[in-house]
Amino acid sequence: MNNDILMSRNELVQFLRKPADEFTSDDLMRFIETKGIRMVNFRYAAEDGKLKSLNFVPFSREHLASILTAGERVDGSSLFSFIEAGSSDLYVMPRYRTAFVNPFTQTPTLEVLCSFYNSDGKPLESSPEYILRKALKRFRDKTGYNIRALGELEYYVRSESEELYPLYDQKGYHQSKPFARFEDLRVEALELCARAGCNIKYGHSEVGSFSKDGEDFEQHEIEFLHVPLEQAVEQMLIAKWILRMLGYEYGVEVSFAPKITVGKAGSGMHIHMLLEKDGRNVMIENGMLSDTARRMIAGLLDLSKGLTAFGNTIPTSYLRLVPHQEAPTNICWGDRNRSVLVRVPLGWLGASHMIHDANPAEPSGSADRISRQTIELRSPDGSADMYLLMAGIVVAIQHGLEMPGALEMAERLYVDYNIFKEKEKAATKKLESLPASCWDSAEALLNLREYFEKDNIFPAGVIDNIAKRLKSFNDQKLSEELYGNNDAIAALVKQHLHCG
Repeated sequence: MNNDILMSRNELVQFLRKPADEFTSDDLMRFIETKGIRMVNFRYAAEDGKLKSLNFVPFSREHLASILTAGERVDGSSLFSFIEAGSSDLYVMPRYRTAFVNPFTQTPTLEVLCSFYNSDGKPLESSPEYILRKALKRFRDKTGYNIRALGELEYYVRSESEELYPLYDQKGYHQSKPFARFEDLRVEALELCARAGCNIKYGHSEVGSFSKDGEDFEQHEIEFLHVPLEQAVEQMLIAKWILRMLGYEYGVEVSFAPKITVGKAGSGMHIHMLLEKDGRNVMIENGMLSDTARRMIAGLLDLSKGLTAFGNTIPTSYLRLVPHQEAPTNICWGDRNRSVLVRVPLGWLGASHMIHDANPAEPSGSADRISRQTIELRSPDGSADMYLLMAGIVVAIQHGLEMPGALEMAERLYVDYNIFKEKEKAATKKLESLPASCWDSAEALLNLREYFEKDNIFPAGVIDNIAKRLKSFNDQKLSEELYGNNDAIAALVKQHLHCG
């Protein structure tokens, strides 16, 4: 039997003895009947980025078959602002490969993520999930490459202060319990995410930690393994839901907001990605970053201002994108450099000897020779519309692969220094900056809309709606207005604490 099936933590994969992408309605029905599942929940991401739910109590096999194969109606105008109430009915259809057992309910319950369809039974053109599907299909058809990606999900846990083991301000990186009080919550989240079908890389506590007004704020991170893009989005949506549910059970507040308070580390949602062809990672050639990877980076940099409209969608996003907080502000890239917009992290090139140095008894030839090289986009945060962000990334990567002068752009925008250092100020001034507000992000998107709208990947109405929503914050001078006004900052943070 496939080792991936044997080692899967997903109860359905174990029971059905097949990978999730081969699930059928009959498979789900057999699992439901055998395991005594009493409820089926449809889940789908709406415009606010949160998973919504529709609960079913199947009363017969025929009823269950209808739920799984015909879907159900929902009110689209209550889910998306671009849908009018006069013609708001949509269908939601389950994607069987996303099914998992709800770990929180007393009643045995199966969860399934869904796609939206219009009155003719065709995919809803403006649905963020379908926009990503369109972008991926065009990309594969035009380039012959596949894209794999993973997300880094950073979050804060807010609780009453603990006197016995106090937090060390901004010293939380990889702290262990008892100095990281909510390690247990994170570890439980890792287990539940794995059981829900997520591929987990690791979890750890993050830099951000501080105490304020009798409360502790402790930052953590869960990083996933790279998977096909659609699954990367699903992993993030499910993990956010699981973490919030655990926070609710623990009696603490979990927030993915980009900024909790000024002067402390914000929470990003870095996206790592790679291209592959015929199952082979093409990011490295002759031991160096390939020209394909460099073109890919150029495309991301060239459309980066527009990508903020999908990845940084609330005013506090732009309180994070400031110097000296390990968040990017300038459009550039570099190797292992955490001050740049696109980072090329360590990829284990030439490092296969480590295993034998640490373990002299290890047989030769046992080191992993598979290339793990990725590139990392560091601008997005937890407010992102994950489907639209990933679709925008696909558009940007294809743009880079096809763009004349991409290699020259990559060469010009490469930096090998910390752009936040005072001594590098003159060099940094030559670099363009990311938008400084939602308003600026909307303007950038409108200026670049032709790239996203090409071949109707992003319908024009979607671009207009996003720009309108971003401009509605009217935050062009927000940083100046908030400077030194702690009460106003706190009110803004509270307003957007549960974004995405």
